[in-house]
Amino acid sequence: MKVELLSPAGDLERLKIACIYGADAVYFGGFKYNLRANANNFSLSDIKEGCEFAHKLGKKAYLTLNIVFHNEDLTDVYDYIKEVTEAGIDAFIVSDLSIVKYIKDNFKVEVHLSTQDSVSNYLSVTYLQKEGIDRIVLAREVRRDDIKKIIEKTNMDIEVFIHGAMCTFVSGRCVLSNYFTNRDSNRGGCAQICRFCFSINDEEEPFSMAVKDLNMATYIKDMIDIGIKSFKIEGRMRSPFYLAVVISSYRRIINACYNNTLDENLISKELKILSRVSNRENSTHFYNKEADNRDQYYVGRQEISNQDYLGIIYAKENNLYCIRQRNYFKLGDEIEIITPNMDIINYKVTNLYNEKGEKITIANQADSIIKIEIDKELPIYSMLRKCYLK
Repeated sequence: MKVELLSPAGDLERLKIACIYGADAVYFGGFKYNLRANANNFSLSDIKEGCEFAHKLGKKAYLTLNIVFHNEDLTDVYDYIKEVTEAGIDAFIVSDLSIVKYIKDNFKVEVHLSTQDSVSNYLSVTYLQKEGIDRIVLAREVRRDDIKKIIEKTNMDIEVFIHGAMCTFVSGRCVLSNYFTNRDSNRGGCAQICRFCFSINDEEEPFSMAVKDLNMATYIKDMIDIGIKSFKIEGRMRSPFYLAVVISSYRRIINACYNNTLDENLISKELKILSRVSNRENSTHFYNKEADNRDQYYVGRQEISNQDYLGIIYAKENNLYCIRQRNYFKLGDEIEIITPNMDIINYKVTNLYNEKGEKITIANQADSIIKIEIDKELPIYSMLRKCYLK
């Protein structure tokens, strides 16, 4: 069985993009009990539609139920579990063991234990197997050799993060947000205080305690070889473009591993692609060493935005593709079109029209609708970006 590539989905559009760009499964939150309160999240009808869309493509859909439950949260959680199960989800991602037995006793869905529980040894995994857990998302701080030992001793279905933001503290075990903003990071309100810059006084340079992002592209084959079952990408708040680029990049790497075509040239190319999408500096953190000062920001942190993202194709009218434009481009520009089929098409912009069909020379208004005539058949959700792969 091939390793699963698991993508975040902050809303229904992102779920669809994740599925068609190569994810094997998606995870998302409803309006209740999930740790991304500031994402758009899913209504019950969204959950049903999202599950149906995923299942038609042979994909799976997982719902996060991963807050730290307080007494008041238990009032209607069992009714909610019943509703979302009937909507079609394949698994819950939970952090509170008190609801595991209810789920396993009443429904035929899997229960995955969230990384919020910080599981990092095989004895904990053995115990949790007996409690009915089907999969464990290991703590992000677990090293390679320990992951391998856990799998060998328990044969448990293990999931790990491979890309995205890291928590400065042991995942979820942080109250900085509570103290600074009165938002509970363990109940969906994290304000990412660890990424703020602080000053001791006016004379001292501001400092940060934030850690760099995670990027495991160079270790994917090794992670497959030691028996990890699911590769998780972080980012339910990320843009559709970010998801399309990151998912398709890891999809190509994973496919190459199984086709025995993985080489340094492919890795180098995919690392370049990943470096261009909105991100911070990154590292492999704990996987093959103890994380140290090289994995952390102190001052001068920079974040790269999605300036490469030019627009997304959402419809076709006659011979014109309708594009929801994002960043500036103009006639004569050399651009790339990425598709759900993992094609990368070079294209020179030779015509531009506004929403009324009038000719224009530049596209410079974010979220406006523009139209382009392209002599290729392109799937909906294909995306335009600046040309940088030579």
